[in-house]
Amino acid sequence: MEGRNKTNKEEQGQRLHRDQLLTVGDFENLKQDLFNEIKNLLKGATATPAKKWLKSSEVKKLLGISTGTLQNLRVNGSLSYSKVGGIIFYDYDQIAKLIESNEQR
Repeated sequence: MEGRNKTNKEEQGQRLHRDQLLTVGDFENLKQDLFNEIKNLLKGATATPAKKWLKSSEVKKLLGISTGTLQNLRVNGSLSYSKVGGIIFYDYDQIAKLIESNEQR
């Protein structure tokens, strides 16, 4: 019974109360915990989309370009594509290479 009371007291000591004071150290710990959590979430996130092949509308949205600009990229050979039926698909890796090759310094 005594061990059980001790556990309850320890749990109560960790509970937050309305009148409890927070220190700068408490905020620093919270900041560090949040930073670590965000970093762990970003490590798990991948830069590539869930799909390897993107449709024209998805590429236009991704790059922020018009239909005509996308067509120019196809015509001049800057962006390779595959056509299945009437739908044009673009490889995400090729889009990433295009962006990297046009990086401004």
